Amino acid sequence: MASQQIKPSAKVTLEQWQALIAVVEQGGYAAAAEYLRKSQSSISYSVQKLESNLGLRLFKLQGRKSVLTERGKLIYHSACQLLQQSQQIESLAQQFSKGVESDIKIAYDALFPTWMILDAVANFQKSYPLTRVELRETVLSGTTEAMLDSQYQIAIGAILTPGIIGDPIIDVEFLAVASPEHPLHQLKRTIDEVDLRQHCQLVISDSGKQNRDGGWLGSPKRLTVSHPTASIYAACKGIGFAWLPIEKIRPELVSGQLKTLPLKQGRARKVPLYMVHSHHGYSGPATNHMIDMIRQQIAAHQPLDCSGQTDSP
Repeated sequence: MASQQIKPSAKVTLEQWQALIAVVEQGGYAAAAEYLRKSQSSISYSVQKLESNLGLRLFKLQGRKSVLTERGKLIYHSACQLLQQSQQIESLAQQFSKGVESDIKIAYDALFPTWMILDAVANFQKSYPLTRVELRETVLSGTTEAMLDSQYQIAIGAILTPGIIGDPIIDVEFLAVASPEHPLHQLKRTIDEVDLRQHCQLVISDSGKQNRDGGWLGSPKRLTVSHPTASIYAACKGIGFAWLPIEKIRPELVSGQLKTLPLKQGRARKVPLYMVHSHHGYSGPATNHMIDMIRQQIAAHQPLDCSGQTDSP
């Protein structure tokens, strides 16, 4: 037996829904006609046809004014949602016709300030509300792997491999820090690598397959964690010392939970981050706009003044 196909009903048109919404929101037929730039008789006919097709009275007279019935109120709210969805579909089709991407995937190193990427996304959505954005946070070679993956339109990371061309966008500043109660701070003097080797160092593991390390790893005592947040928390708890990005520990430095170690040398260092995009030589308008939004956030970035955060030797 052949399956029967159910054909959707097309009794009601979008024009009729628009007429209903305009009458309600403009406060009457005359105002609705002026708003839609149509004759009052055509608006009245559209609403009457709508009521006939639905088999419902949507309006009732209250004095000399037409107001929605209880069922009419429910129909009106559903009509608003329907019209909004219709407009979104039209906007989406227009974006596709202009070559606008439906999705953008961004991989960014955990060193990159999270608030920057989120503020960039928020500003991006004002211009491209229908383009979906996917964010993936990575560590060390995890970003490099994303750079080589054509699924990602944008990647931000510290490591460039042969064949990858990136634009330097920001230097991430690191400070050697520990809890004020940590034994290294109790020495009350300038410290060096010999002192560091006596204590536990907090290290962040590589999220990629290459298992790379970064920075000074001279202490045989280590606690390895998978994310900077865990390293910050461990440092605040006095478990160990670490070189951590200033932007990630801004609140802890200000509150005094973390304090810069008075190292003889190497107390601070910088790591450049690069932005890679245009896979296969092409970036769509949405990707280009997202890149601009990220650059704007970086341009507005104010580095933290960490003067006075260190111990006096």
